[in-house]
Amino acid sequence: MTAVRQRILITGASSGLGAEMARQFAAKGRDLALCARRTDRLEQLRDELLTAYPQRTVAIRALDVDDHDAVFEVFRAFDAELGGLDRVVVNAGIGKGTSVGTGRFDANRATVYTNVVSALAQCEAAMELFRARDAGHLVVVSSVSALRGMRGSMTAYAASKAALATLAEGIRSDVLPTPIRVTTVFPGYIRSEMNERVRNTPLMVDTARGVAAMVRAVEREPARATVPAWPWVPGGWALRRAPLGLIRKVM
Repeated sequence: MTAVRQRILITGASSGLGAEMARQFAAKGRDLALCARRTDRLEQLRDELLTAYPQRTVAIRALDVDDHDAVFEVFRAFDAELGGLDRVVVNAGIGKGTSVGTGRFDANRATVYTNVVSALAQCEAAMELFRARDAGHLVVVSSVSALRGMRGSMTAYAASKAALATLAEGIRSDVLPTPIRVTTVFPGYIRSEMNERVRNTPLMVDTARGVAAMVRAVEREPARATVPAWPWVPGGWALRRAPLGLIRKVM
C-alpha cells in the first residue's frame, strides 16, 4: 500500500489540469502548494478551496518556471512553509509551435525550452528536497503524443514530452533502490485551456473526468500511467506500432 502524500506541490496550477488536480487532491484532504504565473487565478482558486475545505492548507506563490533560480527558491519556500513536501507534480508546460521550417523557430524553441529545460529545473528542485530526506514522490506530466513523432503544430510539443518522459525514467532509475518514487503520467485528450480551440475530437474527455483518472493513477504511484485507461492504454499500444502514414491521418 502506498503512503499518503499529504503535502502536494503542483506547478502550472492556475488553470486547466493543474487547477483541477488541486481541487481533487483538496477533496481528498491534502494540503497544497500551488504556483503559476497568474497570481490572480491562484488567489481565486485558493479562496475556492478554503471555502470548500476550511481545514486544509493552501499556499500559493507566483512562479514562471522559465525563471530557473525562482523555481528552486519557490520549491524551498513551499517546503519550509508546509513543513516538508511529500509529492511534487511537474505540470507546467506550453503547447506553442508549428511545422518545422515554416519560420516559427521561436515558438518551437519556447515549447521545447519550457517543457524540457524548465521541467528539468523543477525535477532538480524537487529531487533536491526528496534526496535530503530520502522520501517523496515526483510526478511528471508527459502526454500520449510523446509516444510518436507528430506533424504540424504538434511536432515540437510531442518531442518535448518524449524528452520529458525519458528524463523522468532516468531519474526513476537513479533512485530505484531508494524509497523515493517517480511517476510519469501520459494523459490522452483531456479538455484544458491549452486545447480549448480544438473541436470535433471524439476522444476528448472533460477536465474533471480526465483529471480524476490522473489523480487515481498518481495515488497508486506506478512508474508509468496512461490515462484515461480507455481508450488510451490500447490506443497507446497502437500508436507505438502503427505506420507513420496512419498516425499522420488520425493524430
